[in-house]
Amino acid sequence: MVMKVSLILVLLSIFCVTFKPYTEDDDQNYHNNDPTLTNKEFYKGAKSSESTRLNKEEDGDDATSAKPDKRSAKLQLRRRPINHGNEPKTHALDSAIRDLVRIQTLHRKIIEKKDTKSMSRKQEVKESITIQQQNNLANAFVASLESSKGEFSGNIMATLESGASLGTGEYFLDMFVGTPPKHVWLILDTGSDLSWIQCDPCYDCFEQNGSHYYPKDSSTYRNISCYDPRCQLVSSSDPLQHCKAENQTCPYFYDYADGSNTTGDFASETFTVNLTWPNGKEKFKQVVDVMFGCGHWNKGFFYGASGLLGLGRGPISFPSQIQSIYGHSFSYCLTDLFSNTSVSSKLIFGEDKELLNNHNLNFTTLLAGEETPDETFYYLQIKSIMVGGEVLDISEQTWHWSSEGAAADAGGGTIIDSGSTLTFFPDSAYDIIKEAFEKKIKLQQIAADDFVMSPCYNVSGAMMQVELPDFGIHFADGGVWNFPAENYFYQYEPDEVICLAIMKTPNHSHLTIIGNLLQQNFHILYDVKRSRLGYSPRRCAEV
Repeated sequence: MVMKVSLILVLLSIFCVTFKPYTEDDDQNYHNNDPTLTNKEFYKGAKSSESTRLNKEEDGDDATSAKPDKRSAKLQLRRRPINHGNEPKTHALDSAIRDLVRIQTLHRKIIEKKDTKSMSRKQEVKESITIQQQNNLANAFVASLESSKGEFSGNIMATLESGASLGTGEYFLDMFVGTPPKHVWLILDTGSDLSWIQCDPCYDCFEQNGSHYYPKDSSTYRNISCYDPRCQLVSSSDPLQHCKAENQTCPYFYDYADGSNTTGDFASETFTVNLTWPNGKEKFKQVVDVMFGCGHWNKGFFYGASGLLGLGRGPISFPSQIQSIYGHSFSYCLTDLFSNTSVSSKLIFGEDKELLNNHNLNFTTLLAGEETPDETFYYLQIKSIMVGGEVLDISEQTWHWSSEGAAADAGGGTIIDSGSTLTFFPDSAYDIIKEAFEKKIKLQQIAADDFVMSPCYNVSGAMMQVELPDFGIHFADGGVWNFPAENYFYQYEPDEVICLAIMKTPNHSHLTIIGNLLQQNFHILYDVKRSRLGYSPRRCAEV
């Protein structure tokens, strides 16, 4: 672990960088960073299992139709001005490092779940009762919010910002906490349940933009007692001494594999969301008594954020807590990570009828119950991978979660995760995918030592576009998800090098992760009630 941390520090010191600060949204500049596709071109490309055209061409059906004999996509090369000192290698390196340590946590949780499945029947029954108690507590909380449902009827939309200017590949939600409201930036994370923020007094905390939230300044902050049944929904750093006194505040602890963690008081508070309504007007909406972690000891790589907003499937996630208000679905549309700060992504709570009526919207099943090892993650079932029109020879067993075998062999399955930037495949699948791209790409391949990802290609001789194999995922239920090339190739500037933005899952884990880069400029719908994931190509800057 010491060697690993030292290596990270050395790499970061080599690629030192300064980042452009965040600026306010400017609606007048919404079209400055649109995708290279027109809507017509993008929709046709995504629906077809043939080639995807990624360069903007002349209008007309002939220019945008997919031809049956083509199995390639055209990548529009970016020619963005580079600020002095803003070296893209550093961003890719930071994102890759953060993704790798994050995946260690995901892998560990799956292995722990595998061990849990080996309990005796008596223990299983006991655990089942505990889970049922937790669900009952969550349902009781949801019921308490029912009276607010009428105020939130319709489609409401929150603004997200890219973390690229802060050196991270994550997205941030603009929010307010407490009364009077305190502005915070929270990392959007579908891979975790607990929402938490840094709180004063902060005894051991990471650097964030702006001051810490101070609970004593808020008239709506309420500690959750150690003997409150809701305290059972979180873990303590010391389970053997979880409750020492009747009036003690409920402690919580959550840790990550890289040593990052948050510890503090489990509490409830009023959260105020900065919403954009369908008519374009901004409005602030309060959600009362939201359970969250008030962190007094927090450390790790959180890149200026105030904390994290958990959007997982568990009972204490933000969507689960307010499902009676917006229903059982939410969606987001992520713009290009490197868009100007004048362009924002959107997080939508509630049913989006425009999206549901879109004929380009496709669905695949969200797995649940015994089909998955963890109630937090959103699991999908892959059947096959296609590169350049060819279905790759990867065993279907690769995509299934298994609780059998040794710890290193257990796990697997596929999750979609907004908190990971890149996409990861297990060893055997990754090697076949990488080899397929290498065979089909005719560009000059270069050593990838300086570029983190592999394979990498020199595109300095190209004018505005290069031809690359298309890439798609086929799901077991018949769904197909085809991606534009800018979602699975990363361009380094000003080096004029492109690299495959897919990596091997670390620690020989069998887990597959669909990261947010692959999701960009798709409207992603999490329909928990119907256990399905929707995806539709979209210019997210225009949502």
